[in-house]
Amino acid sequence: MFRPLFVFIGTRYTRAKRRNHFVSFISLTSMIGLALGVVVMIVVLSVMNGFDHEMRTRVLGMVPHATIEGDAPISDWQSLADKVKQNPKVLAVAPFTQMQGLLTNDGKVQKILLNAIDPAQERNVSIIDKFMLQGKLDDLAPGSFGIIIGDKAAAKLGVGLGDKLTFVAPEVTVTPAGMFPRMKRFTVVGTFHVGAGEIDGYLGLTNLTDLARLHRWQPDQVQGLRLKFNDLFDAPRGAWEIAQHLGESQYYARDWTRTHGNLYQAIRMEKAMIGLLLLLIVAVAAFNIISTLVMVVNDKKGDIAILRTLGATPGQIMAIFMVQGTVIGVVGTLIGTAVGILAALNVSAAIAGLETLIGHKFLNADVYFIDYLPSQVQAQDVLMVGGAALVLSFLATLYPAWRAARTQPAQALRYE
Repeated sequence: MFRPLFVFIGTRYTRAKRRNHFVSFISLTSMIGLALGVVVMIVVLSVMNGFDHEMRTRVLGMVPHATIEGDAPISDWQSLADKVKQNPKVLAVAPFTQMQGLLTNDGKVQKILLNAIDPAQERNVSIIDKFMLQGKLDDLAPGSFGIIIGDKAAAKLGVGLGDKLTFVAPEVTVTPAGMFPRMKRFTVVGTFHVGAGEIDGYLGLTNLTDLARLHRWQPDQVQGLRLKFNDLFDAPRGAWEIAQHLGESQYYARDWTRTHGNLYQAIRMEKAMIGLLLLLIVAVAAFNIISTLVMVVNDKKGDIAILRTLGATPGQIMAIFMVQGTVIGVVGTLIGTAVGILAALNVSAAIAGLETLIGHKFLNADVYFIDYLPSQVQAQDVLMVGGAALVLSFLATLYPAWRAARTQPAQALRYE
């Protein structure tokens, strides 16, 4: 008899007597506070997941997972690539040559990392094709001295398709008339936009043959091989093993953890720390239920005494108030989870709209590695947040329910 009854009473006690609207207000604010805590936690964790995802797929899709380079230019890179592909962890291999320098046009200067590629092979190890705004990789024909640059660099230099740029290499040529910097004219054949300021502003692509000539190498010589692994986390150890197999004295390996590892680890650490801090916010909201239930217990002492005289046990009285606190926690968590998922799915568009409205960029590509706010909702995060909120809500009911169970009928009815 009392088992379904205490569930009904516990649910009914979520609202206090009409003469005590303050307790009802406290119950409502506890529910809203818990819901807001869940919303904030889901949204922030989704944004951190978005940064993590963009770092993996976009930024690390453009930079090499690992490279194999030699002490001298590599002539027969095709044979070396065949040996590297024998490693089961390697998904694709492509040759590359790099040179740092300056691009100039009409008095404007932009530093650049010129990355020479084989267009046919580059698609296997890079996602650059997905972000081309103008032109295509195949326009980098040997001997044409074409260049593809990011839209940010193009805007700074004031150039477009077909315009000429001067590349100034960090070397000098000695002539009878003195020392002169090595320069070469390039033609812009394409632009791209990745959304990462480091790439859009400072990376340029050209053909392997053209940069080999600028290095004064043979046309078929390259600096090294770019490796793409099935799992980018296999790159550090996998690249080292490959270099050992090829000959440590002749080849050496580099991987993405040396160039972007600190940034990636910072994102992962920030997610963990922010998640912990936000969990404390949820805990504060959940433990507001304690004050709510304590007030309800004081408000319902007469009802508790009557139930005790009718035969209700202390355990059943305790269950009534545990049900009430749990109802507040469940409703608050469900509302917060629903609103949090909806907000996380639309936060990117909302921030983009706000930036357009006020004319200000919150994420500057000169400061951050991307210029937009990403968001990715993950089921495990939603379940973790919801579960934590429910557990904390349940724990918050124990002390007030215990106090209610200790109520003595005679003392409670003395002044009724």
